[in-house]
Amino acid sequence: MRILKSSFAVVERRAEHAVKYFYSHLFWHNPGLRELFPASSEDMERQRDRLFAALTHVVDHLESETLLPYLRDLGRDHRKFLVGPGHYAAVGTSLLAALAETSGAAWSPAVEKAWSEAYRRIADAMTAGAAESDEPPWWDAEVVRHLRYGEDIGVLTLAPRVPLPYRPGQYVSVSSDRVPVTWRTYSLGNAPRPDGTVDLHVSRIDGGRLSTALVRDVLPGEVLRLGAPGGRLTLRREDRPLTLIAAGTGWAPVRALLEELVQHPPDHDVRLFVVARDSAHLYDRPLIDGHAAACPWLGATYITPAPGQHRNQATARLATALGHRGLWREQDVYLSGPARFIEETVHLLEELGARPDRLFHDALPLGGAPGTRPLGFGEWFLHRPAPHWHDPSGRAPRPY
Repeated sequence: MRILKSSFAVVERRAEHAVKYFYSHLFWHNPGLRELFPASSEDMERQRDRLFAALTHVVDHLESETLLPYLRDLGRDHRKFLVGPGHYAAVGTSLLAALAETSGAAWSPAVEKAWSEAYRRIADAMTAGAAESDEPPWWDAEVVRHLRYGEDIGVLTLAPRVPLPYRPGQYVSVSSDRVPVTWRTYSLGNAPRPDGTVDLHVSRIDGGRLSTALVRDVLPGEVLRLGAPGGRLTLRREDRPLTLIAAGTGWAPVRALLEELVQHPPDHDVRLFVVARDSAHLYDRPLIDGHAAACPWLGATYITPAPGQHRNQATARLATALGHRGLWREQDVYLSGPARFIEETVHLLEELGARPDRLFHDALPLGGAPGTRPLGFGEWFLHRPAPHWHDPSGRAPRPY
């Protein structure tokens, strides 16, 4: 483990060169693979970001029990690309070439051996995850309703043609013919329904071709593709009080968890905090207020900036609200939102006494609590300034 992490620290300083070299090597030696990837330079730039984020996640979690399930889910989901053993071999060859090129004098036979063995374990786990699944590689789903909230938020209701098995809190990858060969992950915003429909909550990103198409262009009657459900932000159903915290469109999986709790009421209190950049983005407030009025076990708190203040003030207001609540050690806490928001909130909750093993969220691409170490170049490269409450994934990165 140590040799991989020390080697990756060298590669991380040249992250952009590493990912560009990887794709150049892959496409030069395997030209037939190029058609599996986005055509536009902007989408390929994001593709490179996601690849390095996924690699960073793997290295950061080499000793974590969450890594194997993550890799198995990744392999199961990659069936939508019709990935076979030959693809894994080609990727492995190009990955080692990129690591060697980027490492320079730090590359040695021992380092090469460690990376070769690590990649073989990664590929084996992903292959096993794919082989274990008897589900289709993707689900075709018709858009049956499209609601717009302002210019940048859309909620799409989809009807999969084949039942989609999932648990509240999970997410799927999504693709549209409007933006070919592009997949993005979005959380499912509802608990399973009798009619099998599912909701996607989409926040449009400036320059994001798929999110823009989903929010502004896609119409009822169109068909989207959904990848295999993944993620572990699912209720544990322990006999303990619950706190649910959602920011931005991270509200979607929390909404699904809340629906499950409404359907099967708990024997304990549930505290809900919903954070938004402004009051206009609290688009589901009527639904939340209805649940709070009907469910004596539910208390809801809305967090927005003060009128006229910067949207980042919501973070400070949330910290104050959480600090005024006690008994964090007895709580199970579920969080969803942008990666940095989750990281900062987890750090705050631990300072307030919450137990780390009772803080639940999908895995983050960044490691460590705020202030524990400076960002490496690779992390800085991957996290260029973005809208504060935009959540491009909120989940473990997937190298689509």
